[in-house]
Amino acid sequence: TNSEIADDLHISLSTVKTHLASLMRKLDARNRVEIAMWAYETGRIRT
Repeated sequence: TNSEIADDLHISLSTVKTHLASLMRKLDARNRVEIAMWAYETGRIRT
């Protein structure tokens, strides 16, 4: 959740929301799943 991300990174909830909105706009993503798929496909995360 956004709250968990904020807690883990020691940032505010609004900062998380701002960054997610920015990523969605830049990647033309409709949801956070599409952001995760992009990150995996481009090698930014591993399983």
